[in-house]
Amino acid sequence: MAVTEQQVQEALKQLVDPNTRKDYVTSKSAKNIKIDGDNVSVDILLGYPAKSQIEPIRKEIAAALKSIPGVGSVTVNVTMKIVSHAVQRGVKLVPGIRNIIAVASGKGGVGKSTTAVNLALALAAEGASVGVLDADIYGPSQPMMLGITGRPESKDGKSLEPMEGHGLQAMSIGFLIDVETPMVWRGPMVTQALEQLTNETKWRDVDYLVVDLPPGTGDIQLTLAQRVPVTGAIIVTTPQDIALIDARKGLKMFEKVGIPILGIVENMSLHICSKCGHEERIFGEGGGERMGKDYNVELLGALPLDMAIREQADSGKPTVVSDPDGRVAQIYKQIARRVAVKIAEKQQDHSATFPKIVVQNT
Repeated sequence: MAVTEQQVQEALKQLVDPNTRKDYVTSKSAKNIKIDGDNVSVDILLGYPAKSQIEPIRKEIAAALKSIPGVGSVTVNVTMKIVSHAVQRGVKLVPGIRNIIAVASGKGGVGKSTTAVNLALALAAEGASVGVLDADIYGPSQPMMLGITGRPESKDGKSLEPMEGHGLQAMSIGFLIDVETPMVWRGPMVTQALEQLTNETKWRDVDYLVVDLPPGTGDIQLTLAQRVPVTGAIIVTTPQDIALIDARKGLKMFEKVGIPILGIVENMSLHICSKCGHEERIFGEGGGERMGKDYNVELLGALPLDMAIREQADSGKPTVVSDPDGRVAQIYKQIARRVAVKIAEKQQDHSATFPKIVVQNT
């Protein structure tokens, strides 16, 4: 009995991509279905980085296609392609960058910089080209977290070459000043510094630039919203009510300026005693989940209050590179894949910037 394309489509419809949570037909990932006698081949194109997922996805699809009556050999090619997605209207794209992800929090001390660096490393581990922009002008922490020392070079005397650490391109005011020097700057100088760090760095073919923002909703956040082409923002909080109040303000600010919220990351959700293994929710429970429900925003993941996360970040080797197969690194990678999927689902073209003119007889 000859195999039909419809049978292949039906088999693919039964399988759900664990990252997009849609089947391969609905998500338009399945391409080039070819049937030659009893040989079937299909290409699966993922719009997000998922190096660790390619083999499991390929095996699952191959097994499903082989179970179709009459199928002989099966060829499944799984590839990834990351493209640029829509940003705020009227904001020019930065050369060398496809997508910009802002990592923000309303409050300091909730682990935003740690989340930003591990998210960047997780995206890179999944096969993307990633940059980190440390937009915290007053308290830059990415140089320390990425273990990068030294000063950036300028080959043309106008732009800066990004620094590199753990395979990431990075830029921070921390590379340009002494560690002990406080930034005694007023708002206009800070916003100018942010624009220069963004636009005058020679980013090299970056799929995702992760921007580590300072806490709050001040000058830097507004500059980012008005002048930097942001694809989406992530809000970092802890389950504690007092942190959630400020996280909600941060979320509302991005909504006001038209930057989509990709999701919420909850840090310090659970403490596991290193001596006895007892689990305790020190900062409360379910705060990120409640906030997500209130604003119809996805809770991307929850991370434990774990001494190792802090120690690894402080030592310049964050968790995703220190313990790549550990539980915490897996959570970061899961968050990274969901963030990339949410971006991939956004519109790719920029036709939204042009008004549609409709002529009607009235």
